[in-house]
This record gives sequence, C-alpha cells and structure tokens, in this order.
Amino acid sequence: MNTPSVPSAPVAVTAELDGRLSRWLWLVKWILVIPHWIVLFFLWIAFFVVTVIAFFAILFTERYPRGLFDFNLGVLRWSWRVAYYAYGALGTDRYPPFSLGPEPDYPARLDIAYPKQLSRSLVLVKWWLLAVPHYLVLVFLTGGMRGGWWSGGLITLLTLIAGFAVAFTERYPRDLFDLVVGLNRWVLRVAAYASLMTDAYPPFRLDQGGAEPASGAAR
Repeated sequence: MNTPSVPSAPVAVTAELDGRLSRWLWLVKWILVIPHWIVLFFLWIAFFVVTVIAFFAILFTERYPRGLFDFNLGVLRWSWRVAYYAYGALGTDRYPPFSLGPEPDYPARLDIAYPKQLSRSLVLVKWWLLAVPHYLVLVFLTGGMRGGWWSGGLITLLTLIAGFAVAFTERYPRDLFDLVVGLNRWVLRVAAYASLMTDAYPPFRLDQGGAEPASGAAR
C-alpha cells in the first residue's frame, strides 16, 4: 500500500514538460478530452455538494472530514491533469488517466496538505469575501472559468501560442512553459482555498516553473 506524499507547501503544484511533443496532436486534443469533460462535469457537481457538506463539518467540528477532503483533492488532481494535457498547458502528450488518485508517474501533479484543524470563523468568509481579490485575477487568467481554467483567458491564449511554437519549431519555449505553469499554480492555490481545503491564504505571487519554489525563496 502506497503512503500518500505530504507536500512541503499547503498546495504543491508540479509539472514536467515532455522532452518531445507532437507537432500537430494539440490541434485535436479538444476532441480527445471530451470523455474527460463529460466525467468532470458530474465530478464538479459532486465537488460542490461535498464542499457544502464540508462547510458545515468545519463550522461545527473544525475538521474537514478526510474522506470528503480526499474526494475533492482527487477532483482537482483530475482536472489539473486534463488541463495540463489539453489547453491549460499542452505540456504532455500522455493521455491523462481516469483517476482520482495521485498518479505520481503522470507529469502533472497536485498535492494539498490535509489540515488537522480549520478555523470556524474563516470558513464563514474566506470563500466569498477574502477570496474576492483572487477571483478578479482568475477572471483575467481563465476567462471566468466557464468550463474549467482551460476554457479562455490568458492561460488559454499563452497555451495556444505554445502550440503554434511546437508546430513550427518542434519546441515548447521554456520561459513560456514556466509562465503557463505558474499561472495554473495560482489558479489551483485559489481553488484549494476557496473550497475550504486550507486556511493558508494564496499569495499574490507568480511562482513560475514546473517545481514548487523552496520555502525560503517563496517568502
């Protein structure tokens, strides 16, 4: 039985760029991920319901029930893998697995440290009041998250630029990759905070690159 990893940061987002990407596969990935989008549609409905249940659990017990936490973490992991494969990054040609698990061998990974205790007072305001400044940023980054953070906004624009770069040069510009992953990291940090999975307020900081910054460098 594998022991789940414990992230050093409250929300740890990592990604590895494929050494070689298909020049033209990115043009049809919107078709290839349709099965994932169908499943994720229902998973996100469940995610919302679970978050509401967790809200009351935290309010009365100061704890996020572990089973509910693991489910919502799984939905975020699944969404991040699909976004990374498709138009949230185009960073890999490896088809994402249909899985809520950590999938440590996949090049896009997400870990959120399970909180032993959460604030009762914060749970009342953080998801709608405290997160508002970040929501305004996310509208710009994602185009409003109408169908996931790969559905529009700056992230999708930069990803499409990367797709054309791969088509004509067979290379994903490294600086562009670092920026795209950094923007996705911002989105995922806010998603974890707004869904009550951490009390750690997301920093207004763009941490670029496929690896999480060292704890000292992040301050």
